[in-house]
Amino acid sequence: MQTECVTYKFNHPRLTSQFFGGYSSFHQVIWPKLSKSLFTHKNIGYIRIELIPYNMRIYVLGICVLLSKIAMGQEKYPKDIFQSPMDIPLVLAGTFGELRSNHFHAGIDIKTQRREGLPIYAIADGTVTRIKISHWGYGKALYVAHPSGHTSVYAHLQKFGPGIEEYIKKAQYKKQSYEIELFPDYGELKVEKGNVIAYSGNSGSSAGPHLHFEIRNSVTEKPTNPLLYGYEVRDATNPTLISLFGYPLSDDAVVNQSAKKVQLNYSKQADGSFLADKVNAIGTIGFGFNSFDRQDLAANKNGVYSVKQRVNGKIFSEYDFETFSFAETRYINTLIDYEHFGKYKQRVQKAFKEPSNRLSIYNTMHNDGKITIQEGLSYTVELLISDYEDNEIKLVIPVEGKREEIKIPRNDDKTENFVIASKPNNYDLGAAKVYFPSNTFYEDFYINLKKGKDTITIHDNSVAAHRNFTISFDASPYNASERKQMFIARLDLKDNPRYHRTYKRDNAFTTRTRSFGRYTLAKDTVAPTIKPRNFKEKQWLSNYSYLSLEISDDLSGIYSYRATLNGKWILMEYEPKKKTITYNFDDNILDKTQCDLKVIVTDNVGNTTTFEQTFFRK
Repeated sequence: MQTECVTYKFNHPRLTSQFFGGYSSFHQVIWPKLSKSLFTHKNIGYIRIELIPYNMRIYVLGICVLLSKIAMGQEKYPKDIFQSPMDIPLVLAGTFGELRSNHFHAGIDIKTQRREGLPIYAIADGTVTRIKISHWGYGKALYVAHPSGHTSVYAHLQKFGPGIEEYIKKAQYKKQSYEIELFPDYGELKVEKGNVIAYSGNSGSSAGPHLHFEIRNSVTEKPTNPLLYGYEVRDATNPTLISLFGYPLSDDAVVNQSAKKVQLNYSKQADGSFLADKVNAIGTIGFGFNSFDRQDLAANKNGVYSVKQRVNGKIFSEYDFETFSFAETRYINTLIDYEHFGKYKQRVQKAFKEPSNRLSIYNTMHNDGKITIQEGLSYTVELLISDYEDNEIKLVIPVEGKREEIKIPRNDDKTENFVIASKPNNYDLGAAKVYFPSNTFYEDFYINLKKGKDTITIHDNSVAAHRNFTISFDASPYNASERKQMFIARLDLKDNPRYHRTYKRDNAFTTRTRSFGRYTLAKDTVAPTIKPRNFKEKQWLSNYSYLSLEISDDLSGIYSYRATLNGKWILMEYEPKKKTITYNFDDNILDKTQCDLKVIVTDNVGNTTTFEQTFFRK
């Protein structure tokens, strides 16, 4: 095996001797310069960085790439180098690329038999490169880099394996914070294939116990479908078709006498395929569908793997969920019919490509998947929808080029405000001002805005926002003490206020959001509540393994909590879904029989509750 060393020099004021502590610095400054050069390397052994004194303002990055004939000839997705992350049959609750809110699912969700605490194994030799613990999102997550050039990711964990758990707790106690993100030095936390590196859980934004598992390219950080690496999941079931729609796309287009989107009927044939009722159309049209897939041994409605659209035998569009980049994942809102999703909570995938769609998932595209129907001609459109195991449903749509009377006109709802997506837009709505940066939206549209003395309305959920926009309220009508307890709230359908992170500067209250709806200023005057769950005042807890309390807030939500025992900070794990904080006595910081517990909880507007109680333990 030979070693190829590549040296890169950087002259950039943001790079200091401290820059290694900032993960974003590498990706925002160094990575763009390296990405093009490193795409061809199959096997990255390690990264070495040499920092020349800062006053020279030049930094040298040496990357040693271990190359061998085997590595150079390695297949794109090797199927024999990774073991399973769990020693139970792989049954999936979620598939790679599955359509989620504002993103594609970046891994597979492995069911853990409705249990927590099952061992999770390193799929290959490697080193831990990142650990992140947060209340939401991935919860407890572990990232392991492997010599093959891949990174495996394990999320929603209950706890970490030997050595790793101790490393994390040491850092948490040093920072005095449960939420933490760590980037161990390369080789500091080595793991071997088959080592127990964690235990399955339900942390973060998980809806139930499972393991979220990813395999990423270590260089590009693009996630790839883990099933490409030889993992076997029993699946002999075809995807399920739920609905079919036709879309008039050009100004003169009509589908079944409708200038608007229309739902199409279809029936199952003797051979298992589906045949749609004949469609009469004219102009440029497109098709969309709603479907899901089920693997064997599970009832979960998971995502499909690939979609192909043929017109008279020619491929007009084809895409699959082999891989994608995190930078593009929000463009899922251009793949689906977002207006339909906002109204019915159903994700209809378009077989055609919108102008604002920047997704890289497409393999073949002719005329952006749009079909130009000419009068007097007949067309046979086929939709082939497959899962990863090539179980496929075939839907045939006969289309006749026929000009008919329009019974359902387009009738676009026009308002006094028209948003040009490529330009910034400002609006004064009385109680608040709204600012949309350029490219907040995917396309131009008439926006519905309503002024108010205390409440404003910003359109509805039929349009997706790609970027955050800003809402600014003037809080000068309220005195200083009132303002302290106030926040910007989004009202739900029952007029209940929902907290939005509010930035306050004197009388100006500001929030950034992607959500449309009704916004107002609300006040939270009630402090959080704290209740012990498994102990009482002056109770002996010698045989207890943990302390548990319930913390909750009725309006603005929990902002922070802090707990001490005999004046020393203790690590309490917060589980927002259960509203609990838990301390594990194995942390061994008790030095007295009498233990004085103090817990302080603060909500998002500064209301604070203090809980104090004494217990005894030997």
